[in-house]
Formats: sequence, C-alpha cells, structure tokens
Amino acid sequence: MNLLRSLVSYILVFAFTQFAAAQSAPDSALSSSSQSLLGYTSRSTATERELEKKFQDTVVAGNIRESMRRLSARPHNVGSAYDKDNAEWILARFKEWGFDAHIENFDVLFPTPKERIVELVAPTKFRAKLQEPAVSVDPTSNQTPEQLPTYNAYSADGDVTAPLVYVNYGNREDYEELDRMGISVKGAIVITRYGSGWRGIKPKVAAEHGAVGCLIYSDPRGDGFFHGDDYPTGGWRPRDGVQRGSVMDTDYPGDPLTPGVGAVPGAKRLDVKEAKTITRIPVLPISYSDAQPLLAALQGQVAPDAWRGGLPITYHVGPGAARVHLKVTSNWDLKPLYDVIATLKGSDPSQWVIRGNHHDAWVNGADDPISGQSAMLEEARVLGELHKQGWTPKRTIIYCAWDGEEPGLLGSVEWVETHVDDLRKHAVTYVNSDSSSRGYLSVGGTQDLQGVVAGVAHDITDPEKKISVFERTHLHAIIQAKDAEEKGKLRKRDDLVLGDLGDGSDFTSFQDFAGISSLNVGYGGEEEGTQYHSIYDDFYWYTHYADPDFVYERALAQTAGSVVLRLADADLLPFDYTPQADAIAKYESDLEKLLKDKQEEITERNTEILEGAFTATADPHKTFVPPPVDPVPPYMNFAPMKNSIEKMKKSSERYSKALAKFRSATDGAVSPSSLETVNADLLGISRMFLNDKGLPGRPWFKNQIYAPGAYTGYGAKPVAAVREFMDEKKWKEADEQIPMVADVIDHVSAGIDKAGGDLENAVGK
Repeated sequence: MNLLRSLVSYILVFAFTQFAAAQSAPDSALSSSSQSLLGYTSRSTATERELEKKFQDTVVAGNIRESMRRLSARPHNVGSAYDKDNAEWILARFKEWGFDAHIENFDVLFPTPKERIVELVAPTKFRAKLQEPAVSVDPTSNQTPEQLPTYNAYSADGDVTAPLVYVNYGNREDYEELDRMGISVKGAIVITRYGSGWRGIKPKVAAEHGAVGCLIYSDPRGDGFFHGDDYPTGGWRPRDGVQRGSVMDTDYPGDPLTPGVGAVPGAKRLDVKEAKTITRIPVLPISYSDAQPLLAALQGQVAPDAWRGGLPITYHVGPGAARVHLKVTSNWDLKPLYDVIATLKGSDPSQWVIRGNHHDAWVNGADDPISGQSAMLEEARVLGELHKQGWTPKRTIIYCAWDGEEPGLLGSVEWVETHVDDLRKHAVTYVNSDSSSRGYLSVGGTQDLQGVVAGVAHDITDPEKKISVFERTHLHAIIQAKDAEEKGKLRKRDDLVLGDLGDGSDFTSFQDFAGISSLNVGYGGEEEGTQYHSIYDDFYWYTHYADPDFVYERALAQTAGSVVLRLADADLLPFDYTPQADAIAKYESDLEKLLKDKQEEITERNTEILEGAFTATADPHKTFVPPPVDPVPPYMNFAPMKNSIEKMKKSSERYSKALAKFRSATDGAVSPSSLETVNADLLGISRMFLNDKGLPGRPWFKNQIYAPGAYTGYGAKPVAAVREFMDEKKWKEADEQIPMVADVIDHVSAGIDKAGGDLENAVGK
C-alpha cells in the first residue's frame, strides 16, 4: 500500500497544485543558508547545518542497493519464513548501529487462498489461468512455491455462477450511469478495472448494489502497453500480470478481529464471521489476459467512451448470455507480525520523533516496500555512526520497520493502538515512506510541518539535474499547472505545499487515530513502468526500470533523514501553523463551493428533466432511464467554521511573529525552562484535532480535519464529518456537523494562542 497513487494507485504525485489557489505563501516558514532554521537560533542553525551536511554526505547508494538485494531476494508476505528472517536481519542491523532495538509481535487474521476459480460457462467455455508466469531473464520470478497466489485478501468465501456485467472502475458514479442505461447488477458478477480509486471500494459498492461477486482486472490502458513496452522488454505490466491486494473495508484499519484495541490484555477477539471489515461478496483480481475473453463475451450496450480500455475489443456493458462461475475459499488463519522497533535515546527522552516504513510485501516487493525500507535503513546506519562519534539528539528518535502493512496497515495500527496513551504524551511527529523511485520529490502531510519540509527540500540536491529538489519539483508543478493564474500563484511561492494524507500507508494510525503530525516522503514520476503487487516487482525489475543507479534512493535517505534530524535537534519544535490555518480555510471554502455547485447542477438538471430534455434526446433504439428529480440542496450555515478559522488565523499569525523573533534571538537569550514550556504547548496542539467519538459511522477515525473518504480509500477527504454527508446528499446531517468541527478548530486555536503567548513571554514582546 501507499498514498496518493495514480495509474495503479501507487505512483507518487505532486502536492503543489492542491492548494495553488491559496494565497501566496509568507516567507516566515522558509530557511536559506543565510537565516536561522525554523525552530533554531542562529548559532544552533550553524551546528545543525554542519551536522546535516555530514549526514547527507555519508549516505551511500551502494548500501541501499545491497539492502534491497537482500531484503527482496525471496517472497516475504505476512506469515512467511522470509518475512521473519528479514525482520531478524533488520533487528540485527539496528543493534549493530547502536540502537536499542527489539521485535514486537502481534497475532492477526491474515487469510490466504485455498481455492480460486474463474471460468466463463456461457456462451462459450474459458477457464482463467490465475497465474503469473516466470520470466527467463528475471531470476526471482520463478520462486513459485513461495509466492502468494493472485488473490484479494479479506474477500468473502463464495461459490457463485451469475451473469457478467462490466462496471468500468466500479465507483458509485459508475453505477449511477448504469442506472441511466437501465442496467442492474443485482444477482450479477461485476467485472471492473483497476484504477480511479482504491480496490476495496469496488466490491463494497458492488455488494451495495446487489452484485454477488466481483472481478478486478488490470487494463493495459491503466498500467500496461498503452504507456510503454511491457515487461520484460519494458517496465510496464505484462498481459499475465496481476495486482494482488487487500480489499478489507478501511472503516477499521488493523486486525479485523480486534478492531480499535491493539494488544490490550484481555481484549475480546471477534470470530471471523463477526468481523465487519471482510467483504460481503467473493472477489478476485485477474490479468487482462484472463479478462479479455470474459469482456469479449459481453453483449448489450456499448460502453461509454470513458469506460473503454486498451484491449483490442469492443467494450460492451452486458448483461447478456455471458455467465461466469467464481469460487473463492481461503484459509482464515492467525499469523504473527514482526514489528522492529529501534530507539536512539535523546537528551530529552520525553519527546519522540518517529520514522517508519514497512518491510512486508505481497511477493518480493523491491519497489513496494523495500525501496523505502532500504533507504530508511541507510538513514539509521548514518545516524548510528554520528552517535558513535559523539552526537546525541535532543529528542528520542524511534525507527520502526512495520510488518503487515499490505493486508491493512496491521503492524502499525496494532502498535499505535497498543501504545496510544504514550504516543499522545510523547510523539512529536511521524515520518513515513513507502515505495520510491526516480523523479520528483513528493511529500504529503499536516501543514504545520510545511516549513520543515521546504527548508530540507532547498538543501537536497537532485542527483541528476544538480539543482535543489525543491527547485526541480517547483518548476515541474508550474509546467503542470492548469492555467496562467495558477502558474502565476505558484511562481510567487517559495515553499512546498503538502498534499493531504488519506489512507493506504502506515501514517494513517498516527495522523487519524492518535492525532500526531505526520509526513509521507518519497520520489517518483520518472520510473519506466510499474509492477505494483506482482511477482515482477523485484530486484531485477527495479534495477532496470525504477532507479538503476539508486541515486534517488540516496536522495530519499538524505531527505527523510534530514527531516528527522531537524525535528529531533530543534531548540523549539519547528511547527508553523499559518500554512495549516490557510489550508483549513481552503477546506472550508471548498465545502461552500461544493454546495453552490450542487445547487446549480441539480437545479439545472431538474429543469431539463421537467422540460423533457432527457427523453427527447435519448436514442429510441437504446434503453435510457432519465435521472430522477432531486431536492435542491438547502442553505447550510458555514458561519461557525468561518469564525473559528478566523480565530485560528489570528492565533497562528501571533505564533509566527513570535517564532520569527525567536529565530533572530542569540543563543542563551531564551531560557531552557521557557523553551520547555513552549515545547510542551506545541506537543499537544495536534491532539486537539481529535474527537473521541470519531467520524460519523467511522469512530476509529478521530481526526476531524484529516481523514480518508469512506468511498475513496487512499484519497483524502478533509473535514470528512461534513463532506461525507454532502456527498451522500444528506444536507441536514452535514449542516449539523459544522458546529462540532468549529468547536474542534476553536480548541486548536486556543492551543496555538497559548503557545504564542508563552513564546512571546520567552523572547520578550
């Protein structure tokens, strides 16, 4: 898993454009070589820059390469022998580098396939292979006995035979279009292509519409020959390539049998039949080689233009004579997880900077997750070397190699749930990575960390262009901007705007459940293809098509490691809340715009329905059902949120001014006790975004500003308590959530205001 994917949901995207419409950024959050770093005085800045330069120069690309070779040498899914072996090898490395390290174990539900059948039984016969063949030039692709078969974890068991219907990406809007065609999937097996949303949403929505089974295939237009030569001639998914993956309902990430509680002594473990996050219908992933005969057998209406993929067939929707037999049964076993936790104790052990990347994979997983894991290990090696040379961080640094991320963030969620009380007392930030490759820096996260990220990005050199990674990513964002206005606003910025984090990697429990400021860091966009969750995501593929010279792998270690150093050593926690207040203001304005757009859209559509426009223009030779008349969305009162955001802006401006004064202070001008007071204030602010009741219908998600959508999975849906109801056209319920969100923002504002006042007292008004 990972965040913010394009194509097959796993290529890193660029965060600049998300808030391009926001005002030009102030320069208070940025640092150049001539001014103090955020959270540092002038003298401590010089010391920190020297340390970071030494750190960056000591990172060795060859070490990352060899770690990847070793860790991806064999399949290492949850419960496998090599998964445990890798965890023990990682543990030994941390100990060798001077960390206090141990393995934490959790037993979790992890189903593996027992029987899988997909066959066309009418009008002709065809049985799907459901197998990825070995490639002669790829030395690890033939490790068949150790490879997990192609399947979707947490699919319900089932044996069904039913008509087949093609549903495009299988999102809710696709079913609305099917309604217009007069096509129902009730009692049918649906076939949907990967992309445009997380895979687990596809069987969820299919079941809600009465389908009895779901097939998900990789269309070449998404990640195959449509984009370039397929593997092994090129790097793109071949005809028999399959994307494995979890389809667990993400309303409760983590172990389905212990939702929300972690390893609490005496906690009740549910029976498998009670687990709410297992799909209601059987589901399997297939290759486009297996999908093509099924799609070719479909009749009925020709699919709309936007639904057509890259196969040399006419895409029909069905239903018709095509009937499919789908059978899925699994072994519903508990499997052990091996979370490796390594601590480098700081001079102030009461505050923790946490860095993580998972080590489990669906198969060999060189890209996902070993590209991130190997870079993270090199960071830890260099930090250990610096520690042996006499450096000790101010704050304790904790490195975490998670297990069980792929099935559903199991290792990180169980660990966070188990230690949540301590984390809320001590954790400053969580810095995550996952897969990474050649290309541009991509960072998502909470905007209180925007200044830290921008400062580090200015200080890292792009290994191929020899300019800062900030400059390269910034210029790329300008090129990608949609119009002259957006380009102009981007040119005025001198910071990185952080994209929102939804779900899909190990930051989820830290940000959404524990209320810890979080980042997700990686590089990408110039890799030559993808083998996401296939047997071909291995060392051979990565070294030919992703980052052959490991120079961007080195850049990832330099970037994430420098962020960790800057957070760990700062005199004052390097948060700046002005960018966060601006982001939340845009979330609110987006909600208002959504309401206005929906009012106009529904009013116009209702008028067209009453005019008879849909029936008059429909092709009489095709089935067409006009859309129903919808109630026009009523007025919603956003004033409480707008007022609370104004308070947050004022509090943030007050804090930013005091922060600027601190940065110009000489060493010793601010007493250690005053810094301790302000740091304690800052530590608690991110927790103030939480509501113990959680989101409506999703109580595990406590954060009221940052969350994934219930029907977006990886994709973020800020202010979800309001936005989710709006998306479901439940306008009254959405309106009722606004005062609660405003109250949360008021608490945050009060926390920032207290920190600002204490910092003013420390530096002198």
